[in-house]
Amino acid sequence: MKKLGILLKGIIKENPVLVLLLGTCPTLATTTGVISALAMGVATTAVLICSNIVISALRKAIPDKVRIPAYIVVIAGFVSVVQMLMQAYFPDLYDMLGVYLALIVVNCIILGRAEMFARKNGIIDSALDGIGMGLGFTLALVLMGSIREIIGAGSWAGIELTALKPYAVSIMTAAPGGFLVFGCLIALVNKFFSGKKAKKEFACEGCPNAAACNKETCETEAKEETK
Repeated sequence: MKKLGILLKGIIKENPVLVLLLGTCPTLATTTGVISALAMGVATTAVLICSNIVISALRKAIPDKVRIPAYIVVIAGFVSVVQMLMQAYFPDLYDMLGVYLALIVVNCIILGRAEMFARKNGIIDSALDGIGMGLGFTLALVLMGSIREIIGAGSWAGIELTALKPYAVSIMTAAPGGFLVFGCLIALVNKFFSGKKAKKEFACEGCPNAAACNKETCETEAKEETK
């Protein structure tokens, strides 16, 4: 049950996009259509799972002082592999995602899971966390992409919906439409959970303000979260 909970929490309860509000840039940029949203979700999930496994396996070997640069090197390696495979076998998707495929390296979802979960847990649990978070990210992107493409272009995954085509609202495939759908989905998720916030993990390790606040801020937030 514990492992099932690790797998499922990233789908809704701690969805990285709609609850934790991570990865906003690729979320807004690649959800103009279902195909691009799905491609970004699958690519990010693959990198997330592989990087979680490797970082968990090497967690005792990576010096604490250089763990963030080490994580970035691992993530960048897997992103490069995904880029080359996609360019070789799916060139249309590679061109569709463009620069956002390379920017998976700095996606805060991947680095955040490496820092908050993979470095503290075993390989199996880290893999399950990567799968769960990746599925949650992919589902959120596909949902946003579906809404924006149906309303904005009168189609779904490139398939024209004849009845809706004349009523297409083109602004939904533009930036304002992305923000509108994003905000509405976040509101619906908050309503579904009765306004409850996702449980946050507080840690001073890796925080750039740790030296300035003398750990008082994190301790105060942690106490407020447990009330």
